[in-house]
Amino acid sequence: MGQYEFINHTADIGIKVRGFSRKEMFENAARAMFDLIVDLDTVETQNQMAIEIRGEQLEELLADWLRDLLYRYNGDKYLLKEFKIEKISPRGLKARVRGEKLDMSRHNLRREIKAVTYHDLKIRKLNRQWQAQIIFDI
Repeated sequence: MGQYEFINHTADIGIKVRGFSRKEMFENAARAMFDLIVDLDTVETQNQMAIEIRGEQLEELLADWLRDLLYRYNGDKYLLKEFKIEKISPRGLKARVRGEKLDMSRHNLRREIKAVTYHDLKIRKLNRQWQAQIIFDI
């Protein structure tokens, strides 16, 4: 089994992600979300951005991380492909992301994600892996 998988959910779509650290799990969640949006093989890593998110708990932080990234796509038309969490705690994270502006002549869009939801949002550590489940409104 890979670092993430897609799950069916009534009228929505979800992902289950894994990582050997919280950093890796957050990076995999971001990659999975953009894999739902676009064929990542068509996205280049021309631009880099720094991101800082504050949170009150780990689940909220994960949702806010994905919401911020989704806003960069929906609002600014950035497709993101590489995600590097530099620092993470339940209170916040710092990251660098890489991608490029949407170019309809090169990018194969798969689906629209309207929102990251709290519905069935779960994070847990099982054995040596962190696992999360996230549902998106499509």
